Amino acid sequence: MVMHWFYYVARYLTGLFLFTFTRFQIIGRDNIPAHGRLLVVVNHIHLADPPVVGVSINRKAIFMAKEQLFRHWPLRFIVKNYGAFPVRRGRWRQTLRQAEEWLARDVALIIFPEGKRSRTFRLQPALTGPALIATRFNTPVLPIGISGTEKISGPVWWLRRPGITVNIGQPFYLPAAESRPGKQELTQFTDFIMTRIAELLPPHYRGEYGAKI
Repeated sequence: MVMHWFYYVARYLTGLFLFTFTRFQIIGRDNIPAHGRLLVVVNHIHLADPPVVGVSINRKAIFMAKEQLFRHWPLRFIVKNYGAFPVRRGRWRQTLRQAEEWLARDVALIIFPEGKRSRTFRLQPALTGPALIATRFNTPVLPIGISGTEKISGPVWWLRRPGITVNIGQPFYLPAAESRPGKQELTQFTDFIMTRIAELLPPHYRGEYGAKI
């Protein structure tokens, strides 16, 4: 699958920026399957998280992004061509169809299960969408814990060269389901996903999921 030229240019510039102005490290990159469909789940603490995670995945990746980011040009051009598609609230059938279409192309589909940035930088209660996608399409789940991006703040943050870590865990499967699992089952699967992310984070980032490790 050929991506837009902006996708490749932006990833290169993002990597150059990170290695120049931060102490950037990627742990566990060997855990990323080289081929096949993949659902990547990540905690969310800063606007920089999507490009940071995208650079860390050494394969083609697509993001789920909130609809508001696609409303105005040039932000729509940047977000879309960096590799994202819009998620509209209350339209899960449409979202599932889009997810299935992208996964059928054997790309890595990146989702932030919390649905929004955590203002406290600690894990927040997650949505059940990623668990539904993983079970519905029998897709391996790759957990990632990202820390340090919250330090990209203030006019001279780059002088401090903050440490940013992307910690990549082992992929796993949730039980496959031909029909939509029940609410209780999806909640259990979601807790399992978030616990796997929490394991990859320093203790003060884990929030309520730290107690479940």
